[in-house]
Amino acid sequence: MQGSVDVGHLVDRHPKVTPDRLIAQLTPPPTFADVSFDTYLPDAAEPTQAAAVQVCRQFCAQAVERRAGKKKLFGRREVLPGVGLYLDGGFGVGKTHLLASSYYELPEPKAFATFGELTQLASVFGFVECIELLSDYVVVCIDEFELDDPGNTTLISRLLSQLVERGVSVAATSNTLPEQLGEGRFAAQDFLREINTLAAIFTTVRIDGPDYRHRDLPAAPEPLSDNEVATRAARTPGATLDDFDALCAHLATMHPSRYLTLIEGVSEVFITGVHGIDDQNVALRLVSLTDRLYDAGIPVVASGSKMDAVFSEEMLAGGFRKKYLRATSRLLALTAAGQTGRTIT
Repeated sequence: MQGSVDVGHLVDRHPKVTPDRLIAQLTPPPTFADVSFDTYLPDAAEPTQAAAVQVCRQFCAQAVERRAGKKKLFGRREVLPGVGLYLDGGFGVGKTHLLASSYYELPEPKAFATFGELTQLASVFGFVECIELLSDYVVVCIDEFELDDPGNTTLISRLLSQLVERGVSVAATSNTLPEQLGEGRFAAQDFLREINTLAAIFTTVRIDGPDYRHRDLPAAPEPLSDNEVATRAARTPGATLDDFDALCAHLATMHPSRYLTLIEGVSEVFITGVHGIDDQNVALRLVSLTDRLYDAGIPVVASGSKMDAVFSEEMLAGGFRKKYLRATSRLLALTAAGQTGRTIT
């Protein structure tokens, strides 16, 4: 049995993210570091999954052709617009697996970012500088495409439109069709032009199927007691132990783009006193942290409420419903891994 170790706390960490670090982390998360089209296993009962693999392969071939341009006289090449691919589907059908596989299939330079990382990149470097930074890329892959406010709608619409015009291809995943982005979150009709511009960039591919994270998993693990959580944390090298409310308050002190650095080097996250949330801002920050934990494959062990009861029924009925459902799905996988030792995939 392992002896007791000094337990760190996420609330004691105050990460900084430099511009160079932002660029360096534009790669698929660790849980998708070794994926490929060949390792994607389509469900035989869901033909859209096998079809999506073929479309992704075609997209990669087209992206290379578009980046090369069209040969003209005197050895010059005409810049051709990039192509767009939009993988739409429910939770856990393998969209990120296919997106990461597309990234690995394509040559450098290329980028893989969450939607939040992309908006942060634009805010750090500036809109014009961000376009110049990415304009020579073969592809920009965007995981979990979200448009949560009018500013992001306009920013990302213009950014992607100009990148595509310069020959950059764009692949994205989401649980919402492009023409429906922003519905229920703000006055989408006021930004219809921007949303339609985004929709025009992409060819949408629907992927159906059940959430693979719930296969062979219980609905939600029974939470441990506070003492059990603290005892296990003390026996786990590289673990962190935090009170739920204190952790949520700490997340509010930094931009979500820093959450990846916040959990860097952590082996397992232990949390006491988990309870339901009724504050939208707190909930969205928890969603962002959950995404980073899931991407990094870091298990979670918690006391208090079950993880499928964190987001209120009112929230699950609101405009961020799909985001909260995705987070719940991932929290269940993280806590199941924490209690059973299963690998997070």
